[in-house]
Amino acid sequence: MDYRFLGRSGFKVPVLGFGTGTFGGKGPLFSAWGSSGVAEAKRLVDLCLDAGANLFDSADVYSDGAAEEILGAALKGRRERAIVSTKLALRAGDGPNDAGASRHHLLAGVERTLRRLGTDWIDLLQLHQFDAMTPVEEVMATLDDLVRAGKVRYLGVSNFSGWQIMKSQAAAERYGRAHLVANQAYYSLAGRDYEWELMPLGQDQGLGAIVWSPLGWGRLTGKIRRGQPLPAGSRLHDTAGFGPPMDAERLYRIVDALDTVAADIGKSVPQVAINWLLQRPTVSSVLIGARNEAQLVDNLGAVGWQLAAEHMTRLDAASAVMPPYPYYPYWNGPFAERNPPPVAVHPVALESPP
Repeated sequence: MDYRFLGRSGFKVPVLGFGTGTFGGKGPLFSAWGSSGVAEAKRLVDLCLDAGANLFDSADVYSDGAAEEILGAALKGRRERAIVSTKLALRAGDGPNDAGASRHHLLAGVERTLRRLGTDWIDLLQLHQFDAMTPVEEVMATLDDLVRAGKVRYLGVSNFSGWQIMKSQAAAERYGRAHLVANQAYYSLAGRDYEWELMPLGQDQGLGAIVWSPLGWGRLTGKIRRGQPLPAGSRLHDTAGFGPPMDAERLYRIVDALDTVAADIGKSVPQVAINWLLQRPTVSSVLIGARNEAQLVDNLGAVGWQLAAEHMTRLDAASAVMPPYPYYPYWNGPFAERNPPPVAVHPVALESPP
């Protein structure tokens, strides 16, 4: 397993982490994607630890808190071997203060999370969404207090826009408080919106991307093919409405390219899709999810090798979309020469030096 610095920090994380949204199976569909109990979760955690994929990501809303409890049970007795990240700020109760990033909710939420995980600290705490009702000064002051208290070691966000991240960073800098070093974001061959604003922002501000849904909400698993119906039992039957819409022809074009590359190098379609992400700028870690051992073992096979430049180019071309305004002048038009792309195309970013 390779390790990279988490943004502009001195903390290294594995290039593959494990998302625990499949643990528990309680609550609404959006917060419970699987039903792994403690025994199965322990086996999946064992496989990850053995492979060096020791970053485990959760959230207080996954299975109404059960995912954190199960992760804590699976790590019992070996907490020091793991990097635990979790998220707060979505609604986690019926009370008026059971949502958002107020001091009240963050302090209480961290205490509940620590109890569920059975640990004294959280390696990476991320805000699950931006809270427009709470002043960023209050949010960043509370997060700084949690870091100073030793209950949290690093800070990040998830599902923030660029201006929301910058407003938070500015508040931290203004008052000398702990900065954000991670941005957990949706990014895949099927969804490249991250590249237009959040990627150059990550380079500028030193935020390492922790990628969720690297297989495009299940669209890049290799089970979807041009001219074939969606397989029976596919999660897309239930979850398609939660993910961003996608043009069918573009999806098939990407899958065709993945098939070609996978056949050329003897890898699976998911392995190719994940490896492409690992060669993109700012990516520190890619979260893989699995409902069984076979899926996990296959995903773990996405490391230890690199796609060749010609394969990267084929996948880039198949998945390309026109950047929205005001980003497209960087790539096209009369200003292209004077305004080069804000990020390089293929370099592996944030790797530790040789």
